[in-house]
Amino acid sequence: MATKKKDKHERHHGEARSSQAEAGPPAKMKTKEYEREMRLLHGELVAMQEWVKATGAKICIVFEGRDTAGKGGTIKRITERVSPRVFRVVALPAPTERERSQMYLQRYVPHLPAGGEVVIFDRSWYNRAGVEPVMGFCTPDETERFLELVPGVEKAMADNGILLLKYWLEVSPAEQTRRLKSRINDPRKIWKLSDMDLKSYSRWYDYSRARDAMFAASDTAWAPWNVAHTDDKRRGRLNIISDLLSRIPYEQVKREKIVLPKRDKPKAYKDPKYPFKLIKERY
Repeated sequence: MATKKKDKHERHHGEARSSQAEAGPPAKMKTKEYEREMRLLHGELVAMQEWVKATGAKICIVFEGRDTAGKGGTIKRITERVSPRVFRVVALPAPTERERSQMYLQRYVPHLPAGGEVVIFDRSWYNRAGVEPVMGFCTPDETERFLELVPGVEKAMADNGILLLKYWLEVSPAEQTRRLKSRINDPRKIWKLSDMDLKSYSRWYDYSRARDAMFAASDTAWAPWNVAHTDDKRRGRLNIISDLLSRIPYEQVKREKIVLPKRDKPKAYKDPKYPFKLIKERY
Protein backbone atom coordinates (compact mmCIF):
# COMPACT_ATOMS: atom_id res chain seq x y z
CA MET A 1 0.00 0.00 0.00
CA ALA A 2 0.99 3.64 -0.03
CA THR A 3 2.72 4.08 3.32
CA LYS A 4 4.21 2.24 6.27
CA LYS A 5 1.76 4.15 8.43
CA LYS A 6 -1.11 2.48 6.61
CA ASP A 7 0.41 -0.98 7.11
CA LYS A 8 0.65 -0.26 10.83
CA HIS A 9 -2.91 1.08 10.77
CA GLU A 10 -4.16 -2.17 9.19
CA ARG A 11 -2.26 -4.39 11.63
CA HIS A 12 -3.67 -2.46 14.58
CA HIS A 13 -7.24 -2.88 13.33
CA GLY A 14 -6.70 -6.55 12.46
CA GLU A 15 -5.79 -7.19 16.10
CA ALA A 16 -8.73 -5.08 17.29
CA ARG A 17 -11.19 -7.01 15.09
CA SER A 18 -9.87 -10.32 16.44
CA SER A 19 -10.44 -9.28 20.05
CA GLN A 20 -13.87 -7.84 19.20
CA ALA A 21 -14.95 -11.15 17.65
CA GLU A 22 -14.33 -12.82 20.99
CA ALA A 23 -16.00 -10.10 23.07
CA GLY A 24 -19.09 -9.59 20.88
CA PRO A 25 -20.32 -6.46 19.03
CA PRO A 26 -18.18 -3.37 19.73
CA ALA A 27 -19.55 -0.35 21.53
CA LYS A 28 -20.73 2.61 19.49
CA MET A 29 -17.75 4.45 18.06
CA LYS A 30 -17.19 7.90 19.53
CA THR A 31 -17.07 10.91 17.24
CA LYS A 32 -13.42 11.77 17.97
CA GLU A 33 -12.27 8.23 17.25
CA TYR A 34 -14.37 8.06 14.08
CA GLU A 35 -13.06 11.35 12.74
CA ARG A 36 -9.47 10.42 13.61
CA GLU A 37 -9.72 7.17 11.64
CA MET A 38 -11.52 8.91 8.78
CA ARG A 39 -8.78 11.53 8.60
CA LEU A 40 -6.18 8.77 8.08
CA LEU A 41 -8.28 7.12 5.39
CA HIS A 42 -8.87 10.45 3.65
CA GLY A 43 -5.11 10.88 3.46
CA GLU A 44 -4.83 7.47 1.82
CA LEU A 45 -7.64 8.30 -0.63
CA VAL A 46 -5.70 11.40 -1.69
CA ALA A 47 -2.56 9.28 -2.12
CA MET A 48 -4.58 6.84 -4.21
CA GLN A 49 -5.98 9.72 -6.27
CA GLU A 50 -2.48 10.99 -7.09
CA TRP A 51 -1.46 7.47 -8.15
CA VAL A 52 -4.54 7.18 -10.39
CA LYS A 53 -3.68 10.50 -12.05
CA ALA A 54 0.00 9.59 -12.49
CA THR A 55 -0.58 6.09 -13.87
CA GLY A 56 -3.80 6.56 -15.84
CA ALA A 57 -5.51 3.82 -13.84
CA LYS A 58 -9.23 3.22 -14.40
CA ILE A 59 -11.24 2.48 -11.24
CA CYS A 60 -14.97 1.72 -11.22
CA ILE A 61 -16.78 1.30 -7.89
CA VAL A 62 -20.37 0.04 -7.71
CA PHE A 63 -22.50 0.55 -4.60
CA GLU A 64 -25.67 -1.50 -4.24
CA GLY A 65 -27.64 -2.63 -1.21
CA ARG A 66 -30.75 -2.35 0.88
CA ASP A 67 -32.64 0.93 1.11
CA THR A 68 -31.20 3.03 3.99
CA ALA A 69 -28.05 0.88 4.13
CA GLY A 70 -25.87 3.99 3.83
CA LYS A 71 -24.72 4.09 0.21
CA GLY A 72 -25.05 7.86 -0.12
CA GLY A 73 -23.32 8.62 3.18
CA THR A 74 -20.44 6.31 2.36
CA ILE A 75 -19.96 7.85 -1.08
CA LYS A 76 -20.05 11.33 0.46
CA ARG A 77 -17.25 10.44 2.89
CA ILE A 78 -15.18 8.90 0.09
CA THR A 79 -15.41 11.97 -2.11
CA GLU A 80 -15.38 14.89 0.34
CA ARG A 81 -11.57 15.34 0.38
CA VAL A 82 -10.67 14.39 -3.19
CA SER A 83 -10.94 16.13 -6.54
CA PRO A 84 -14.24 15.93 -8.47
CA ARG A 85 -12.09 15.98 -11.61
CA VAL A 86 -10.76 12.55 -10.66
CA PHE A 87 -13.60 11.09 -8.57
CA ARG A 88 -16.89 11.18 -10.43
CA VAL A 89 -20.21 10.03 -8.91
CA VAL A 90 -22.86 8.62 -11.25
CA ALA A 91 -26.46 8.40 -10.00
CA LEU A 92 -28.65 8.05 -13.06
CA PRO A 93 -32.34 9.04 -12.99
CA ALA A 94 -35.13 6.89 -14.41
CA PRO A 95 -34.49 6.11 -18.10
CA THR A 96 -36.01 8.27 -20.81
CA GLU A 97 -38.21 6.84 -23.55
CA ARG A 98 -35.19 6.72 -25.86
CA GLU A 99 -33.05 4.97 -23.26
CA ARG A 100 -35.77 2.39 -22.64
CA SER A 101 -35.53 1.43 -26.31
CA GLN A 102 -31.75 0.91 -26.11
CA MET A 103 -29.83 -2.19 -25.14
CA TYR A 104 -30.09 -2.17 -21.36
CA LEU A 105 -26.41 -1.68 -20.52
CA GLN A 106 -25.95 0.96 -23.22
CA ARG A 107 -26.85 3.91 -20.98
CA TYR A 108 -24.16 2.97 -18.46
CA VAL A 109 -21.25 2.48 -20.86
CA PRO A 110 -20.57 6.21 -21.50
CA HIS A 111 -20.06 6.70 -17.76
CA LEU A 112 -17.31 4.09 -17.37
CA PRO A 113 -13.93 5.52 -16.36
CA ALA A 114 -11.26 6.70 -18.76
CA GLY A 115 -7.59 6.72 -17.77
CA GLY A 116 -6.95 8.70 -14.59
CA GLU A 117 -10.54 8.49 -13.33
CA VAL A 118 -12.40 6.92 -10.42
CA VAL A 119 -16.09 6.50 -11.18
CA ILE A 120 -18.50 5.65 -8.37
CA PHE A 121 -21.96 4.32 -9.27
CA ASP A 122 -24.63 5.09 -6.67
CA ARG A 123 -26.73 2.18 -7.88
CA SER A 124 -25.85 0.85 -11.30
CA TRP A 125 -26.74 -1.59 -14.05
CA TYR A 126 -27.69 -3.95 -11.21
CA ASN A 127 -31.03 -2.15 -10.99
CA ARG A 128 -32.06 -4.79 -13.52
CA ALA A 129 -31.32 -7.50 -10.95
CA GLY A 130 -32.82 -5.74 -7.91
CA VAL A 131 -35.32 -2.91 -7.81
CA GLU A 132 -36.69 -3.43 -11.32
CA PRO A 133 -37.83 -7.06 -10.97
CA VAL A 134 -39.00 -6.59 -7.38
CA MET A 135 -41.08 -3.54 -8.26
CA GLY A 136 -42.32 -4.93 -11.57
CA PHE A 137 -40.41 -2.55 -13.86
CA CYS A 138 -39.06 -5.39 -15.98
CA THR A 139 -40.06 -8.94 -16.84
CA PRO A 140 -38.48 -12.09 -15.34
CA ASP A 141 -37.09 -12.89 -18.80
CA GLU A 142 -35.36 -9.49 -18.96
CA THR A 143 -33.74 -10.04 -15.57
CA GLU A 144 -32.66 -13.56 -16.51
CA ARG A 145 -31.13 -12.29 -19.75
CA PHE A 146 -29.30 -9.55 -17.87
CA LEU A 147 -27.84 -12.01 -15.37
CA GLU A 148 -26.64 -14.19 -18.26
CA LEU A 149 -24.89 -11.27 -19.97
CA VAL A 150 -23.44 -9.22 -17.10
CA PRO A 151 -20.48 -11.50 -16.22
CA GLY A 152 -19.24 -11.28 -19.82
CA VAL A 153 -19.65 -7.51 -19.91
CA GLU A 154 -17.71 -7.13 -16.66
CA LYS A 155 -15.02 -9.49 -17.99
CA ALA A 156 -14.67 -7.17 -20.99
CA MET A 157 -14.30 -4.23 -18.60
CA ALA A 158 -11.57 -6.06 -16.69
CA ASP A 159 -9.80 -7.04 -19.92
CA ASN A 160 -9.82 -3.36 -20.90
CA GLY A 161 -7.93 -2.43 -17.74
CA ILE A 162 -10.85 -1.30 -15.57
CA LEU A 163 -10.58 -2.33 -11.92
CA LEU A 164 -14.20 -3.02 -10.97
CA LEU A 165 -15.06 -3.08 -7.26
CA LYS A 166 -18.62 -4.06 -6.28
CA TYR A 167 -20.02 -3.46 -2.79
CA TRP A 168 -23.32 -4.65 -1.36
CA LEU A 169 -24.38 -2.80 1.82
CA GLU A 170 -26.52 -4.92 4.11
CA VAL A 171 -28.66 -3.61 6.96
CA SER A 172 -30.95 -5.51 9.33
CA PRO A 173 -34.77 -5.24 9.13
CA ALA A 174 -34.95 -3.55 12.54
CA GLU A 175 -32.32 -0.95 11.66
CA GLN A 176 -33.94 -0.26 8.30
CA THR A 177 -37.24 0.39 10.09
CA ARG A 178 -35.56 2.73 12.57
CA ARG A 179 -33.88 4.72 9.80
CA LEU A 180 -37.02 5.05 7.71
CA LYS A 181 -39.00 6.26 10.73
CA SER A 182 -36.29 8.80 11.51
CA ARG A 183 -36.70 10.29 8.03
CA ILE A 184 -40.41 10.91 8.47
CA ASN A 185 -40.07 13.64 11.10
CA ASP A 186 -36.64 15.05 10.19
CA PRO A 187 -36.77 18.00 7.74
CA ARG A 188 -33.15 17.28 6.77
CA LYS A 189 -33.97 13.74 5.68
CA ILE A 190 -37.56 13.83 4.43
CA TRP A 191 -36.36 14.23 0.82
CA LYS A 192 -34.76 10.77 1.10
CA LEU A 193 -38.14 9.14 1.75
CA SER A 194 -39.78 8.40 -1.59
CA ASP A 195 -42.93 6.51 -2.54
CA MET A 196 -40.60 3.81 -3.86
CA ASP A 197 -39.02 3.43 -0.41
CA LEU A 198 -42.43 2.88 1.18
CA LYS A 199 -43.45 0.33 -1.44
CA SER A 200 -40.16 -1.56 -1.31
CA TYR A 201 -40.15 -1.63 2.52
CA SER A 202 -42.83 -4.32 2.54
CA ARG A 203 -40.87 -6.50 0.12
CA TRP A 204 -37.85 -7.39 2.24
CA TYR A 205 -37.76 -11.06 1.23
CA ASP A 206 -38.42 -10.33 -2.44
CA TYR A 207 -35.27 -8.19 -2.33
CA SER A 208 -33.46 -10.99 -0.51
CA ARG A 209 -34.34 -13.45 -3.28
CA ALA A 210 -33.28 -10.97 -5.95
CA ARG A 211 -29.96 -10.35 -4.16
CA ASP A 212 -29.29 -14.08 -3.87
CA ALA A 213 -29.92 -14.65 -7.58
CA MET A 214 -27.72 -11.67 -8.46
CA PHE A 215 -24.84 -12.97 -6.34
CA ALA A 216 -25.15 -16.46 -7.79
CA ALA A 217 -24.91 -15.10 -11.34
CA SER A 218 -22.39 -12.26 -11.02
CA ASP A 219 -20.03 -13.00 -8.12
CA THR A 220 -17.06 -13.77 -10.36
CA ALA A 221 -13.29 -14.00 -9.95
CA TRP A 222 -12.79 -10.82 -12.02
CA ALA A 223 -15.64 -8.86 -10.37
CA PRO A 224 -16.56 -10.35 -6.97
CA TRP A 225 -19.20 -8.94 -4.65
CA ASN A 226 -17.94 -7.54 -1.35
CA VAL A 227 -20.54 -7.39 1.44
CA ALA A 228 -20.48 -4.78 4.21
CA HIS A 229 -22.79 -4.83 7.25
CA THR A 230 -23.78 -1.25 8.02
CA ASP A 231 -26.09 -1.30 11.04
CA ASP A 232 -23.30 0.77 12.60
CA LYS A 233 -22.88 3.50 9.98
CA ARG A 234 -19.58 4.80 11.27
CA ARG A 235 -17.85 1.45 11.43
CA GLY A 236 -19.42 0.48 8.12
CA ARG A 237 -18.01 3.52 6.32
CA LEU A 238 -14.55 3.02 7.79
CA ASN A 239 -14.57 -0.67 6.90
CA ILE A 240 -15.68 -0.05 3.32
CA ILE A 241 -13.12 2.68 2.64
CA SER A 242 -10.36 0.61 4.24
CA ASP A 243 -11.33 -2.42 2.15
CA LEU A 244 -11.52 -0.34 -1.02
CA LEU A 245 -8.01 1.01 -0.46
CA SER A 246 -6.66 -2.49 0.17
CA ARG A 247 -7.91 -3.66 -3.24
CA ILE A 248 -6.25 -0.88 -5.27
CA PRO A 249 -2.48 -1.38 -5.85
CA TYR A 250 -1.59 2.28 -5.42
CA GLU A 251 1.77 3.61 -4.35
CA GLN A 252 2.93 6.93 -2.99
CA VAL A 253 3.65 9.37 -5.80
CA LYS A 254 6.71 11.51 -5.17
CA ARG A 255 6.02 15.23 -5.24
CA GLU A 256 8.37 18.14 -5.29
CA LYS A 257 8.56 20.22 -2.14
CA ILE A 258 5.97 22.99 -2.29
CA VAL A 259 7.08 26.53 -1.52
CA LEU A 260 4.68 29.45 -1.70
CA PRO A 261 5.91 32.17 -4.09
CA LYS A 262 6.23 35.79 -2.97
CA ARG A 263 3.20 37.98 -3.53
CA ASP A 264 3.48 40.94 -5.87
CA LYS A 265 3.94 44.38 -4.36
CA PRO A 266 0.95 46.73 -4.21
CA LYS A 267 2.76 49.48 -6.09
CA ALA A 268 0.09 52.13 -6.67
CA TYR A 269 -2.88 49.92 -5.80
CA LYS A 270 -5.31 51.15 -3.12
CA ASP A 271 -8.45 49.49 -1.80
CA PRO A 272 -11.45 51.03 -3.58
CA LYS A 273 -14.10 52.99 -1.73
CA TYR A 274 -16.76 50.82 -3.29
CA PRO A 275 -20.06 50.25 -1.44
CA PHE A 276 -19.75 46.47 -1.27
CA LYS A 277 -23.01 44.74 -0.37
CA LEU A 278 -21.85 42.75 2.63
CA ILE A 279 -23.93 39.88 3.91
CA LYS A 280 -25.32 40.10 7.42
CA GLU A 281 -23.03 38.41 9.93
CA ARG A 282 -25.51 36.29 11.88
CA TYR A 283 -22.88 34.11 13.53
